[in-house]
Amino acid sequence: MQPTSLKIPDGTIEVAGRFYLPDAKGNLVPLESIKPADKLQDETVRKVMGHARDLSARIARFKQHTFDDLSAFEQLLAQEYDAKVGGAKGNKTFMTFDGLLKISVQVQDHLDFGPQLQIAKRLIDDCLLEWTADSRFEIRTIVTRAFNVDKSGQINRAEIFALLRHDIDDERWASAMAAIRDAIRVVGSKTYVRCYERVSLDAEWRAVTIDLAKA
Repeated sequence: MQPTSLKIPDGTIEVAGRFYLPDAKGNLVPLESIKPADKLQDETVRKVMGHARDLSARIARFKQHTFDDLSAFEQLLAQEYDAKVGGAKGNKTFMTFDGLLKISVQVQDHLDFGPQLQIAKRLIDDCLLEWTADSRFEIRTIVTRAFNVDKSGQINRAEIFALLRHDIDDERWASAMAAIRDAIRVVGSKTYVRCYERVSLDAEWRAVTIDLAKA
């Protein structure tokens, strides 16, 4: 089966022997009426987008082949040695015999918080009301940051988890921390593959960059 062409069409439309380009409002503009700079910009963007689509498709194929190859190796390992590669939550590391190349497979959970979080917030507020204005300033700051939503309406997860690290001798605080722990729930996970190399065994690992923004 031949792969679908990823080339971007030039966008021209022929009507009664004349060629047009639709503008951003959907109007058909005759090619000869379009400024050369605008036409060149259009052609340049379409050219780059064609390369971007091709690269995106190749990266997707690379990712699938990588998972297939690693999975096949693990199945073979399990059959022959009744063993598997892996660690907590499915994280795995595969390495060449000389120790200079490695592939890291990491599973990252996506977390959300249940309604118990609002109960925790009320208990924490009760604590803050009783504490004097000058006491536990650090906790007040963390609480403020934790429950301030960002532009997408999400609470600050890192600051919520920071609250759990504080051991405060107060029943309401302890109940609030228990409520936060009960509120945490895994709503999904994503698997990442990262490739690393080094020039010698005592050298630092260097990531093989695939992310365009980091290239």
